Amino acid sequence: MHIHHDWTGLPASACGTTVAMGNFDGVHKGHRAVIDCARKAMDAPLGVITFEPHPREFFSPDAPPFRLMNPQARANRLRRLGVEHLFELPFGPVMAGLTPEGFAREVLRDGLGVAHVCVGQDFRFGKDRAGDAAMLSALGSTFGFGVTIAPLAGTDGREFSSTAIRQALTDGRTRDAEQMLGHWHRIEGEVLHGAKRGRELGYPTANMSVAGLHLPRLGVYAVIADVLDGPHKGSWPGVASLGVRPMFGENQPNLETHLFGFDGDLYGSHLSVALIEFLRPEAHFDSVGALVTQMDRDSAQARAILSAQ
Repeated sequence: MHIHHDWTGLPASACGTTVAMGNFDGVHKGHRAVIDCARKAMDAPLGVITFEPHPREFFSPDAPPFRLMNPQARANRLRRLGVEHLFELPFGPVMAGLTPEGFAREVLRDGLGVAHVCVGQDFRFGKDRAGDAAMLSALGSTFGFGVTIAPLAGTDGREFSSTAIRQALTDGRTRDAEQMLGHWHRIEGEVLHGAKRGRELGYPTANMSVAGLHLPRLGVYAVIADVLDGPHKGSWPGVASLGVRPMFGENQPNLETHLFGFDGDLYGSHLSVALIEFLRPEAHFDSVGALVTQMDRDSAQARAILSAQ
């Protein structure tokens, strides 16, 4: 997959694509329906147009983190779906100031040279969100590209939405989130150096930042961890703690993952950790011994859950 970070100066091979357009936070089943719409629209390279930073982050920079995935995780998911070109367009004052007509002309026609665009029924674009899917269709006729409006996808009368997925994760309902996502919710990032307490307790962990992401319910999870690069590339079952480590007086949330049966150095590697099932909330223990006993229980419970997957 080729990733492009602007709408100007693109190689000829990036033009003439059939694209799905949106923010695609989570790449849930509704997003996949729009991508499949673009895939079926015509015989052309498949692309996705999205925006970085997320427009919501641009307009409300001080709002609490809401993203389900960082840009790398989104790109990894789109790659798995067969996307050939990811247009990760910079969202700033220039983009925010374009009228719907200006966006269609300058970005879609003159910049990206798209052949066809697919959007969801609720898509909005242009300055002050003045453009909708119907307007995009009309502008496509004017500027020479096709437009298909995909119906909103859902089940049991409810639409698949990033908002509903965030709430499921906040509640610790990982399997409900998976039903809407079409895949396990994953936290991806680089393995960072930590205090190395886990190693001293017999549970070495891979530590990852969760900065900028919507936080699922804090606590302990059964997980499947994929090492995405390096000499240890592969997949391991494990148990992870998402939180602030109250036993040790920490206050910055992070994710600490213990991989069952793994022996090696993961610092600097990129991990993708799938949250399979919530086991218990964070807790403060009276002693290190009590903490280790609970970690033994957590590991046994996680192994049992993962072996039944």
